Amino acid sequence: MPEIRSGFLGQRVRLAFALSLAVVLVVASGFAQNRPQVSLETSETLFTVLTAINTCGYDQELNSSDPLRTQIRSEVAKAVENTARVQDVVGPMCLFYRQHQIGDASRELSQFVSLALYLEEPPDFTLKVKQAELPPDAAVVAGMVPLMQAFYEKIGLHAIWERHRARYTELTEIYHAPLAKMTFDTEIYLKLPSAGYLGRQFTVYLDAMGAPAQTNARNYASDYYVVISPTSGTAIKMQQIRHTYLHYLLDPLAMKNGGSFKRLEPLLDDVKTAPMDEAFKSNISLLVTECLVRAIEERLTKIPEAERAQSIDEADKEGYVLTRYFYDALGKFEKDPAGMRNAYADLVGSIDAGKERKRASLIQFSGEAAPELLHLAGRRNEHLLLNAERRLAAGDPETAQKLAQQALDEQEEDSGRALFILAEVATANRDMDGARTYFERALQTAHEPKVIAWSHIYLGRIYDLREDRFAALDQYRAALNAVGGALPEAKQAAQRGLEQPYEPPVAKQPE
Repeated sequence: MPEIRSGFLGQRVRLAFALSLAVVLVVASGFAQNRPQVSLETSETLFTVLTAINTCGYDQELNSSDPLRTQIRSEVAKAVENTARVQDVVGPMCLFYRQHQIGDASRELSQFVSLALYLEEPPDFTLKVKQAELPPDAAVVAGMVPLMQAFYEKIGLHAIWERHRARYTELTEIYHAPLAKMTFDTEIYLKLPSAGYLGRQFTVYLDAMGAPAQTNARNYASDYYVVISPTSGTAIKMQQIRHTYLHYLLDPLAMKNGGSFKRLEPLLDDVKTAPMDEAFKSNISLLVTECLVRAIEERLTKIPEAERAQSIDEADKEGYVLTRYFYDALGKFEKDPAGMRNAYADLVGSIDAGKERKRASLIQFSGEAAPELLHLAGRRNEHLLLNAERRLAAGDPETAQKLAQQALDEQEEDSGRALFILAEVATANRDMDGARTYFERALQTAHEPKVIAWSHIYLGRIYDLREDRFAALDQYRAALNAVGGALPEAKQAAQRGLEQPYEPPVAKQPE
């Protein structure tokens, strides 16, 4: 009955907005399928950064790399040899690289990976944020950007990238099925079908120009990245990827249950001399989460029991003293139908703090620990916005609003991000006018493409809900212009908006 649908459209839209505006942004971000945002990608920006340092002498694990790395290095060397006045750009770039070598191959690569993750696509390679907001390791080498940009243009690096796109595609296809299996198996074990919320992403970047044995993982605000390089046998370091994916799934639960950690803080006094990263010795939430992640890994890894026992002993000696507790507690979790989202509070709440402190006091800590895979440090000066995003994800819009407003008032953090968070809060509070105003203000000051794109998309949805289709189409088109070739989820959402007006999910009525 089309006439009935038409007659009640405005009322139905208003009702749907009132009932479910709080989840509109979640659905818009791609979680309508109740799946986390996981992607396996290649990046010309990352390729350019890593190729530049290869040109300047970065040879780490060259012999064990996929043959593509050697082939590209050869083509770049030939281009350098046949390009007039090329040393005018290669010389300064490689001098900068040598001046920033730190004598540690893994940290050397790590700082350039961090930089690449904060650069836009070529040929501009502009920073996604203000330089003051870069992570410290990326900020140290940010001076490489104009030198690398000149190098990219001078030797025609884009043409070399295009010549090998097919091989990069083949490599991602090799990794695709194992990555999908890992994420599926992990979610099945945790009985946790989704940990997603607005804009959260888990992205695995694959590039042939890095050291295969090194896996670089990052957590910037609500986004998680893993950068890997294939070996000559295309072996996949799925354990390292899974480690970061577990953090992606579990970190929001830690934020949501933050109040339960207070009674465990005395345990930090007992691990002060442990060799693990200092972050774990000063933040009980980080320590608890890392121990839980390691315990889950032990449960998921198929190894002889003797090896597993040794691995848990090593975790103790490195300072991850709750790994043993969680490993044992997970045995009960595995038999319970409740998923990790519901079981988490009891899992943490059942820790006997006195017993664990006594046990920790008897541990003879090792002299050193393996470095933590996931870099925990965020951008400079982003604490307020990072905490605001986490509080919003934990279902605490009131605190998120206060933190975002404080960041906006102090003018020391990205005002575009702060306004974007305030728009999210307005959405959570079912304030359509407030959400629209904040999204519009965010667009006036935002620099991050993701903030710009999603602000346009959400404005488009608001206009659709108000039955102003022409204004909505303008917003979706603007979103597509903002994303370019990046942000596939935003691009898909904008394209859907162009194809048909947005309709929020109708709230399920009680039976």
